[in-house]
Amino acid sequence: MSASGWLIFALLFWAAAWALNEWLVRQEGSMLFSRRSLGVVVPLIFGATLLVLWEGLTRGLNIPTVLLPPPSMIWERIVNSVPLLWADFRQTFLKAVLAGYALGCGLGFLTALAIDRSPFLKRGLLPLGNFVSALPIIGIAPIMVMWFGFDWQSKAAVVLIMTFFPMLVNTVQGLSAAGHMERDLMGTYASSWWQTLVKLRLPAAAPFIFNALKINSTLALIGAIVAEFFGTPIVGMGFRISAEIGRMNTDMVWAEIAVAALAGSAFYGVVALIERAVTFWHPSVRAART
Repeated sequence: MSASGWLIFALLFWAAAWALNEWLVRQEGSMLFSRRSLGVVVPLIFGATLLVLWEGLTRGLNIPTVLLPPPSMIWERIVNSVPLLWADFRQTFLKAVLAGYALGCGLGFLTALAIDRSPFLKRGLLPLGNFVSALPIIGIAPIMVMWFGFDWQSKAAVVLIMTFFPMLVNTVQGLSAAGHMERDLMGTYASSWWQTLVKLRLPAAAPFIFNALKINSTLALIGAIVAEFFGTPIVGMGFRISAEIGRMNTDMVWAEIAVAALAGSAFYGVVALIERAVTFWHPSVRAART
């Protein structure tokens, strides 16, 4: 197809997809489509339209592939580099991200419980946590590499630092979400602090905790990839991006970006599904299901 043909095709596809999405949105609540099905179909059409526009513009405007490769070229690189991409994914996500995410969120949650029990810790640890959260990742990563070595442990340490504070703040805020009337009722039943925590305050704090878990699901992957720029074995998403951009292999760089985006989106989606199952009683979840 000629360059002008690619441009015309992309514009026509965009117009048709726009019209289709507008029609689908108007069908919400009708017998044809449910809200849940529209929540899947409309984003898929929108995403496919962006890919077609990307393909058509890069080919129609003859943009050099070293600047912006078309999606077809990136897909070809993904298909031909599955073993390499899997090794990078395993090093970055399955080791550094998951370990750092679990440690950061777990320590943040336990620290929030300790702060809730002690006003002294609340006045001392929260400002310190705010200070740690403001530290730039490009300053923390080299130090963690010096402390924990070049393997995934140093990247997990960076992820831990990045995910600790959002979990801490959200959990502390969530623990105070239960109303005074409910707390007084638990007091009339002679409930202990732990009984009140488990049966009242943690359920009330669940939306806040899951909000932190969702935020950290994306922060963890970003932190691990950036940390790999400052020292890593010859494997990992961040290492591959840094190495291949120096060789001007931008299709491989975009392949790694695509894998990272899919992994981050899937991770976020899993956390969101768990949230819907745990906080089924929350008004926002009930409204989404109707």
